[in-house]
Amino acid sequence: MTSPASLSPAQAAARLEEFTVIDVRAPGEYASGHVPGALNIPLDRLPEALAALKSAAARGTLLVVCASGVRSTRACEILAGADIDAVTLVGGTSAWEGDGHGLDRPEGAGAVWPMERQVRLAAGSLVVAGLVAGLRFPAARWLSAGVGSGLVFSAVTNSCGMAAVLSRLPHNRAPRSAAGLNATLEALQR
Repeated sequence: MTSPASLSPAQAAARLEEFTVIDVRAPGEYASGHVPGALNIPLDRLPEALAALKSAAARGTLLVVCASGVRSTRACEILAGADIDAVTLVGGTSAWEGDGHGLDRPEGAGAVWPMERQVRLAAGSLVVAGLVAGLRFPAARWLSAGVGSGLVFSAVTNSCGMAAVLSRLPHNRAPRSAAGLNATLEALQR
């Protein structure tokens, strides 16, 4: 499979009004700051949104965004498999903000760490816990080995089971009062 088309933050910012921007991060990450005008469709919910995204893509280019570019690249691959053209933002919102472009941050939205940082904290904590517990219970070191193996598998397959689990935690979910996926899909079909 070929890599999806991509744009640098400067290229995307110069043409931002031409795009329908789709942010594929977890709702909590999205709420902590997103590219102006971006709509949130978490990567794990993308299959539910294909019809609406096809409709939106027929009207203009989809720009897919995440924190670093990894999830948005995967999303573009999924969209390409459904014959939907999309481009990804190189470096994601981190590069966007680093390039001096502002992020929209809704009032009252708490700062949620990017998913990659949450995974590093969880994985590191589990490895240390396995090693410390292994001093008393040698079999506990298998926890560290399991996490390490999971990280290797994650790198090889470019997927992350730990991120999928962490995205379901309450702080990574949008508040109940916020517009959900259905409202986003309705907005895409207008």
